[in-house]
Amino acid sequence: MSDARPIPIARPDNEDSLGGFLYALGAYFMWGFLPIYMKMVAHISPVEVVAHRVLWSLPIAAGIIWALGRTNDLRAALRAPKMLGMAAITAMLVSINWGIYVWAIGSGQALEAALGYYINPLFSVALGATLLGERLNRVQMAAIALAALAVAMLTWEAGRLPLVALGLTVSWAAYAFFKRSLPIGPNQGFFLEVMLLSPIAFVYVIWVQANGHGHFLTGLASDTALLLGCGVVTAVPLMVYANGAKRLRLSTIGIMQYIAPTMIFLLAVLVFKEPFGGLKLVAFPMIWLAQVIYSWGLFRQARARAG
Repeated sequence: MSDARPIPIARPDNEDSLGGFLYALGAYFMWGFLPIYMKMVAHISPVEVVAHRVLWSLPIAAGIIWALGRTNDLRAALRAPKMLGMAAITAMLVSINWGIYVWAIGSGQALEAALGYYINPLFSVALGATLLGERLNRVQMAAIALAALAVAMLTWEAGRLPLVALGLTVSWAAYAFFKRSLPIGPNQGFFLEVMLLSPIAFVYVIWVQANGHGHFLTGLASDTALLLGCGVVTAVPLMVYANGAKRLRLSTIGIMQYIAPTMIFLLAVLVFKEPFGGLKLVAFPMIWLAQVIYSWGLFRQARARAG
């Protein structure tokens, strides 16, 4: 919830498969429940949590790539300086996204995190129109305008921009934009990113441990177990998603991507008891309506291609 969500990789002409649907559903449910895990590590510095997410994702990603027999792709990537440079950019952006997410959940701002993931697809569409010259149809423009109005209402009520939501949205949209230039499969790309981040993460973990502020192998055994588990909760949903998305149509993935933020929203209100009143009661339904409009547009496009 990835918190950071992967770029859809399905082909528009694909037919949906039950296996693909179950893979994607499993990934989105794992991301939807991720805030519970992040709450359990809320007493640990977000930077330390992100560092362990990187370190323990690396062996999992490596094992899966080896099992899939895709090591040749990695060897080719490691010999391509341009690809490594682009992977370094995407690695930096995804680490920023993770850091914002971990901090937001731990500081009681899960609602803003949900908002960020709700508006993310619409922001990406607007970014594509601005930077890539992609044309917006009327349905997309209506959805973007409605979401922008909802964000403006939340800004006016709070007296500040929803920085968590915007930070998650912008960091992920930038990640997706640069990821387009990384000509490698999603599993291999994820491995490259955590591989490049691992030296920094390792140095940071050694530093905090040496200064007596680390939580790994010190103090509570549960902290060590939770930090070790950060690799599982980071890498497994991404890998499961990658196997599901390639078996589903883009329109199906476009609808399913709202499962995780909806679960985060429900956890924030019903479990974490974050305040939900005032203009939020108007703004969030406006966001949901924007998603319905946007999703309806996706279905129309899919039917037009099929017809």
